[in-house]
Amino acid sequence: MQNAPYLTPEALRLFIQSALAEDVGDGDHSSLAGVPAEARKQARLLVKDEGVLAGVALAQVIFGQVDAALTVQVQLPDGSRVKHGDVALTVEGPARSILTAERLVLNCMQRMSGIATHTAYLTSLLAGTKARLLDTRKTTPNFRICEKWAVLIGGGVNHRYGLFDMIILKDNHVDYAGGIRQAIEATHAYLKTLGRELPIVVETRTLEEVQQVLAVGGIERIMLDNMKPDTLREAVGLVGGRFPTEASGGITEHTIRAVAETGVDFISVGALTHSVKSLDLSLKAF
Repeated sequence: MQNAPYLTPEALRLFIQSALAEDVGDGDHSSLAGVPAEARKQARLLVKDEGVLAGVALAQVIFGQVDAALTVQVQLPDGSRVKHGDVALTVEGPARSILTAERLVLNCMQRMSGIATHTAYLTSLLAGTKARLLDTRKTTPNFRICEKWAVLIGGGVNHRYGLFDMIILKDNHVDYAGGIRQAIEATHAYLKTLGRELPIVVETRTLEEVQQVLAVGGIERIMLDNMKPDTLREAVGLVGGRFPTEASGGITEHTIRAVAETGVDFISVGALTHSVKSLDLSLKAF
């Protein structure tokens, strides 16, 4: 399991509990009606697509939480390159429990594998540059833990997990505060009253705003939003290594290489989690 602060046993337990409550409700009546209680069976998780596999470790936890009597044998771990016909894992135990866990396992793994696959692809386009690929908070409500985890599996880097672990002063924050200086100074005052330290990132829209951030300082990173490569390159030159830089805003597979070649440290792409195609997987009895 990746070393990420949000991937705790309790967080996974609560996610699975909520997802099972949504899916199972007061009982898996199809399995309870049609499958003998004493039946013990096996199933294989089959890959019917090509990409990067993700969600295997989560599947093990799901099966175990549904029924501790289920045993899982992993054939292909998270991060494996897979093709049609591969077997990711096998599960054995009470047949009813296999069927109850099936859809949650597949829903998680299919989407996570799609995210990991796209992340790995975009990361490959950055080869030879120093840029690192970041995700965003543009995630599916109540599924963020899985989507962020999938980005890690695909070779990307997690941005902040939520509103609580990093301060990002975006355009609306700056406008509401009355300007960049006011926003940064108010943020420092706020953190002082809390007695807390949080990294501060400031979004800039123009070279003038970049210069304003540099004049104030006291931040962790400068975000360069919706800038063309030539402007990005100029902005990186202005910053001169004093702070890490992050390019964001509408970056696609067609533009990401040009963005990376401007010298930015990070590139954030919302499409990693909001616009991916799930990998085709299935669980089949044998």
